[in-house]
Amino acid sequence: MIRTLIIDDEMKSQATLHKLLEKYCNGLEIVGFANNVKSGVKAINDLKPDLVFLDISMPDGDGFEVLQQVKNREFEVVFTTAFNDYAIKAFQFSALHYLLKPINYIELQHAVERYKESHQDLDLNEKIQVLFDSLNNQHKKIVLPTSNGLKVVEVENIIYCRADGSYTHFYIVDEDPIMVSKALSNFEELLPSELFCRVHNKHLINLNFVDNYVKGRGGKVILENKKEIEVSEGRKAEFLSRLKKIADFLPDSKK
Repeated sequence: MIRTLIIDDEMKSQATLHKLLEKYCNGLEIVGFANNVKSGVKAINDLKPDLVFLDISMPDGDGFEVLQQVKNREFEVVFTTAFNDYAIKAFQFSALHYLLKPINYIELQHAVERYKESHQDLDLNEKIQVLFDSLNNQHKKIVLPTSNGLKVVEVENIIYCRADGSYTHFYIVDEDPIMVSKALSNFEELLPSELFCRVHNKHLINLNFVDNYVKGRGGKVILENKKEIEVSEGRKAEFLSRLKKIADFLPDSKK
């Protein structure tokens, strides 16, 4: 049984989540409840849960403070929040799970299944460090869910990403390519726009790895690893404009 703790300042929310877990998620044992940062930290330290559903907004602080204050992080966490834009990008960078209130039972089932499949793939401390960095707008690392588990990657070492249907292939400095079961559009929105540029439907490149640009109708980019990538005609002007911000030698974007 998965020892599960619910931390939420609203009793109604606690009761609702409890009922949903009992009705729709097998293999969980609810070992306790807490309603603020102080009691949440104590409950985690005392009960040693495997899985914690953690509300972000609480009267004496937020869920992130709970994670900072606990002695051991030998558990997985699913954040719950009523704010659909609050820290979502940070969660996505860190591969930490989150649910939007009111909680949908199907999304809850998916969160529990993801826990069962991946909770041993990566130490929670690493994911939480990525989360805290992202919350401070320091998107230094990203956690990628691969077929072999979760992998932490330095954002600045990503050379380019290639679309492959609903999958994305990451090409990284001194590493084998990594395939992720998410569409490239997800990462176009997620990765910092000052560093990454979509130059084609199939390619998102790291501008710092551009070695040369060959003019043409759309033209093509030659990266430092000698990879040649086509630039679509519709994306040419934006690409050259963005690249000019970090290099003075480029031709005018209207040429």
